[in-house]
Amino acid sequence: MSSCALPPTPVHELRITRLIDAPRAAVWRAWTDHLAEWWCPAPWTVEIVEQDARPGGRSAVIMHGPKGEVMPQEGVFLEIVPMERIVFTDAFTKGWIPTGPFIVGFMEFADEAGKTRYSAGARHWTEAACAQHEAMGFTDGWSKVAEQLEVVARRIA
Repeated sequence: MSSCALPPTPVHELRITRLIDAPRAAVWRAWTDHLAEWWCPAPWTVEIVEQDARPGGRSAVIMHGPKGEVMPQEGVFLEIVPMERIVFTDAFTKGWIPTGPFIVGFMEFADEAGKTRYSAGARHWTEAACAQHEAMGFTDGWSKVAEQLEVVARRIA
């Protein structure tokens, strides 16, 4: 399957990039097989409902906060390029049922000097949605999650 790379920085995008000290295969496996171990910034946890990692497949999780918060996340995968890229959205639920969109999310994986260059981000429909996500703590939260991903990837490498 061929695929085009995502444009570098479109309007309304938030992005983090991290050099993970683990081979790309381990980072990919941590993403695909160990999601529950790192998906939420601690002390939050995540319950995996379904992760059908194929274009059109359902992505459903429930995040649980330390004060009893419950945040379900439902969406579909748009693109899966093994070992390179995952793209998903909350604009649809399983069966392409439209819902109130917030983001198109992406994760990209590339080799770099025996490590993995990991980029993750969210594209928003509006400037207001982007600003809201940033105010919610996007940079700190997604950076913490990347740190947790690295811990898992190093453990399984």
